[in-house]
Amino acid sequence: MSRFEFKMPKLGESITDAAIITWFKNVGDSIEQDEMLLEVATDKVDSEVPSTVSGVVEEILFRANEVIKIGETIAIIKTDGKVVQSKKVEYKVEVKSTKPESSKTSIKPKQLATASQNNNTFFSPLIVSIAKEQHISFEELARIPATGNDGRLRKSDLFLYIKDGRPFKFVQPSVVQDPTAYRIPQLNLDKGKGKIVKMDRMRQMIADRMVYSKHTSPHVTAYVEADLTDLVNWRNANKRPFQEKHNCKLTFTPLFVEAVAKAIKDFPMINVSVDGENIIVKEHINIGMATALPTGNLIVPVVKDADKKNLKELAADVNNLATKARDNNLKPEDIKGSTFTISNVGTFGSVMGTPIINQPEVAILALGIIKKRAEVMETEKGDEIAIRSMMYLSLSFDHRVVDGYLGGSFLRRIADYLENFDVNRKI
Repeated sequence: MSRFEFKMPKLGESITDAAIITWFKNVGDSIEQDEMLLEVATDKVDSEVPSTVSGVVEEILFRANEVIKIGETIAIIKTDGKVVQSKKVEYKVEVKSTKPESSKTSIKPKQLATASQNNNTFFSPLIVSIAKEQHISFEELARIPATGNDGRLRKSDLFLYIKDGRPFKFVQPSVVQDPTAYRIPQLNLDKGKGKIVKMDRMRQMIADRMVYSKHTSPHVTAYVEADLTDLVNWRNANKRPFQEKHNCKLTFTPLFVEAVAKAIKDFPMINVSVDGENIIVKEHINIGMATALPTGNLIVPVVKDADKKNLKELAADVNNLATKARDNNLKPEDIKGSTFTISNVGTFGSVMGTPIINQPEVAILALGIIKKRAEVMETEKGDEIAIRSMMYLSLSFDHRVVDGYLGGSFLRRIADYLENFDVNRKI
């Protein structure tokens, strides 16, 4: 028998750590190769992680809700080296208590005097949950002495702090504050009374990302209106033949993705991200689609290399990703690598929207509802009124690197591609 160190696997590009949601096995349990060992969460998606060997779980080094760096050993499995096929099993989730633990030690007066700010202000989901129950702000959390790796706050640190009566509750940090820095005012607002619904973990992460995006990028939103009559008529005439020929539904989304990809090729500086004082111009055009999950939360599956695919391939990708999202079957590789995002707010009946940038991108497009309206048309006979299918497009962009000319020109180019649709196009 040998001891195999099971490490936190790589879960996607730019992901450096993950939170353990639950262990499917306990110490002493047997496990087969490819049998699910645990479930983990990143800021993008939840994933079940299978064992890479068969054997017996000897040690579990981290509990649920702890945040682990990618590549760190999280369990020890005794194995004889044999690899066998996996078997289906039922998993039980063990609920962990969040009540304060007793401790013989306490926070020393010297620590109370300094109350210095922690350098690492990343807090695990469990720490945040306990802090909310105890009405502890993030600023107060940052003043608690931390004993975890890389200066991270551990559950035991927080419980010890609560046991000692929260000595830093009203203590100001000793670090020198930048007088020009923006500070969130601590307002005692009347939030009213009513039914309390706790945010699920994904909704909390979405909220954090939206606040981060608005704080990081100065948002500017531009609007244009497009006449989609020719595109709508062509799609309505060809959607049934397209499905019969390619066994694939033809929605408006692949047509929108195609137009956006063309416009990005014309304006490559919209397909970038910001790294300090550097601008990274992306090599690939990967279009993210904001998609609703059955829970009501949003996720962004990605159409990779959209500029290199024909309409049949785009439709297949869009339908496949949308089905995976509805069935909650998206994998980490399905939602990574986006360089530009579109959000079809018209699906919900919205005329237009002011979307928030999907970081680290620098722009996001919202597509409103396609609505028939009476429009004044210039004809050989003069101005005439006609019924046309119209749609508003809105582009939110990061004004740090995208100015009004670039943003407006790019948005207008998308509208031009949609308006000048080839009605004689073959499927």
